[in-house]
Amino acid sequence: MKKLADYTSMATATAEDYRIEAEIFEAYRERLPKLLIAQLEGLRDVYRSNKVDRYQHSLQTATRALRDNASEEMVVAALFHDIGDILTPDNHAPIAAELLKPYVGPDTYWIIKHHDVFQGYFFWHHWGRDRNARERFRDHPLYERAVYFSEAWDQTSFDPDYGTLPISDFIPMVERIFGRQPWQSGCVPMSDHQSSKIHLVERSK
Repeated sequence: MKKLADYTSMATATAEDYRIEAEIFEAYRERLPKLLIAQLEGLRDVYRSNKVDRYQHSLQTATRALRDNASEEMVVAALFHDIGDILTPDNHAPIAAELLKPYVGPDTYWIIKHHDVFQGYFFWHHWGRDRNARERFRDHPLYERAVYFSEAWDQTSFDPDYGTLPISDFIPMVERIFGRQPWQSGCVPMSDHQSSKIHLVERSK
């Protein structure tokens, strides 16, 4: 049976408790790519409103990015760009961006965070919304790249006859990107974070 940390409040936890937690967390993090792929496959069950489901749309977007010689990081971001549709379709872009944030650079994060606004150019006017909402980002250095993400890869990826690659082609990329130590925006690897807590506990004795 797996040994668990033995505390009922964090204030009373010992250095040994945090060592146990760090070990369990690291083992769990090794499973992260498989867990995320399983979540991605959940997009099959999200509302389907056109010729492809959200899962196939995600695969197709990533396929187009790959064939367009995008970086591996961006290909994986394209694969997960709509993962937020599973739980929060009205806020799916920031959810996807936050999922990716510890493992990708700030440019990739920004593009995914705002991709829904750039995608809105193609359909928001049919819903009584401002299709030009993306113009508020006109002076942002990533504006053109975000436009390209949407125009070249995202908005075109609803074609059931396109030669979309299977998920197996992307799994090695997912493993490499999510196998990175979290680093973006001050994220601290759990091993380092737990080490800091251990030192604080030991110093308080």
